Formats: sequence, structure tokens, C-alpha cells
Amino acid sequence: MSIPLVDLGAQQREIDAEVAPALRAVFESTAFVGGPQVAAFEAEYARYLGVSGCVGVANGTDALELALRAVGVGPRDEVVLPANTFIATAEAVLRAGATPVLADVDPVHLLLDPARAAAAVTDRTAAIVPVHLFGQTAPVELLAPLAAAVGAVIVEDAAQAQGARRHGASAGALGAVAATSFYPGKNLGAAGDAGAVTTNDPDIAQRVRLLGAHGSAVKYRHDAVGFNSRLDTIQAVVLSAKLRRLELWNEKRRAAAQRYGELLADVDHVAAPTSAPGNLDVWHLYVVRVPERDRVLAALHAAGIGAGVHYPVPLHLTGALAPLGHGRGDFPVAEAAAGEILSLPLHPHLEPAQQDRVVEVLDKALRDL
Repeated sequence: MSIPLVDLGAQQREIDAEVAPALRAVFESTAFVGGPQVAAFEAEYARYLGVSGCVGVANGTDALELALRAVGVGPRDEVVLPANTFIATAEAVLRAGATPVLADVDPVHLLLDPARAAAAVTDRTAAIVPVHLFGQTAPVELLAPLAAAVGAVIVEDAAQAQGARRHGASAGALGAVAATSFYPGKNLGAAGDAGAVTTNDPDIAQRVRLLGAHGSAVKYRHDAVGFNSRLDTIQAVVLSAKLRRLELWNEKRRAAAQRYGELLADVDHVAAPTSAPGNLDVWHLYVVRVPERDRVLAALHAAGIGAGVHYPVPLHLTGALAPLGHGRGDFPVAEAAAGEILSLPLHPHLEPAQQDRVVEVLDKALRDL
């Protein structure tokens, strides 16, 4: 039995009947960029999150850079972010001209630790970027007073948390502005690269739209130095179809996560993830912690199970970020997690028999250590 980490084919088959005629309409109209379907999806996604503004862009990294630039982050500024995240979070800060300042994460959920973030802020801190990792929502309400005290803004990285909520509010609607990615493997994934910026501030939304269109609100008049980052019409069609199914798909993810928790309760040497109080998680990834992770991962792969690691190297030990000047031992929680975390297959179309097999192989691998 081959069990993929993510089954995009099953998702596509579920939406084919709806998407195929909509895509034909796009090709017939040739409105490939800026077609009416883009505005329709932006309105749908904003309504889903409970925000007033959504601006579709080309990808999640662009979304975060545009969000940062739209709130005024630039050269000589510092931006606090967790050491445990995908490199795109730091790349967006650097592309905005600012300096990433890393902080360690909490040992249970591996999200930005408010106490460590407080120790990282300076009088140059312009933004704090909580990353809603693995489908969880970071404790934004604990970071907001810190940001306010130093005159910084909260810019959410919500790339892995479409549909997640904290105390009833949506990830992507908790800070001044948020960025998300619709990379195909996300809970809400496009048929290629895509992203969006969400906010309740119309001025921020207008600035994002300006910067993502070469700094131009009127053709051939350029009021700022921007770049080209737009959500194309084909992706908007796919995203609208999937958005209509997102709540059901997320509920199926939660059911699969609960079942994993029950199955793993009897497996020694594995730490299963838990939801933080106040969170409604959407389980973009189901991340356990195990000893001798690489040997366990190899055993799973040998059995045809598409497990993964998110992420094997914390940011401060990544070669591209060596200029930040960090070394081993600077962020011990993120470092320890990087050697133990293991992502098990989890997606809306995962079958109980597949979960049984995953846990069976995992159990055997741990017993054989």
C-alpha cells in the first residue's frame, strides 16, 4: 500500500466537474489576468475570514513581502520571527530590505514564544511575524501588546492555516495584515503558485494592490517602485471551487488527526501533537516527534509511506542566513525539534485503513531502534 503525504489527485477529481466548464469560460474570454473571477475569489475569501480586504497575488512569499512593505517595513528596520519556519518567512523580510531577528519557539506547539519574542525586540523593531505553523494559530493576542509597546505591527504568516481559528477569530484576521500561500499542497491550494494578502485596513489593501502592479494604480503612471505579483484568473477559478469545500475538508483533517491521536496512544517513543487552548486547528501537517527520526523516516519510506520533515534545519543554521551571525545552540528548542519532527500523511481523503498502516509501520520502526 502506497500512502502519499498529500493526495492532490483526489482533491482535483472532487472539483473537476465544477472547474472544467469554468476554465473553458476563461479560455474563451481570454481574460487570463485580472478576469472577473479574481475579484470574485478575493471577495469570497475575505468574507470567509471575516475581513474587509483581500488582494490576490502570485505566491505566498510575495504576499508576505507586500504585506510588510505596505505597513512601511523597509531598510534599517528589524522584524521578529520564529526560528522554526520555512525560509520564505525570512526571505520576505530580506526582500523588503529589513533584517530578520529570530526568536525561539515554545516546546509544545513550536510556535513563536511570546517571552522569547519580547527579548528579541529593539527600538528598531517595525514588525512581529507570528507564523501559524502546521495548521495551528500562533498566540497573536499575547504578541499584540508587545508590538504596541515598541510601535511595531503584527504581520501574520498564515500560509499553513486557511480556516484555522483562535478564540473564534480566523488566522489571517488577527493582525494589521496577513499573508497566505495557496501553493497546491496547502489546505486551500491552487493548481500552481498563488497567494493573498488579507486585512481590515483599506489603506493597506490599496497599498498592496499598488505595489503588486508595478506601483501603478493607473496604467503607465507609477507612484511607487513595486513589482509584478498578481493572482491569475485560472488560479482564482480553482481556488473558488476549493474554498466552497474547505470547511468540510478541514473537518475531515480534524477527524483524521483525532484518529491518529487515538492510534498513537499505545505507541511507545512517539509524541503526538495537541491543540493549544483556544485553537481550532486545521492540521495542515500532522507532526509527531520521535527519536532517531531519520532512521524512522527511512523505514516509513521503505514501506511506501510518504512521510516528510517540516523542517529539518532551523533558520539560524541555514546557509543562506549565515550573515545573521547565529550558531548552534542559539535557539535550542527549534534545534531540538528539527532533529525529531516527522510529518505523517494527513489530508482530507486519507482512509482509516491507510492510517492503520502508517501507525503499524511507525510502531515497528520505533520498536526496531
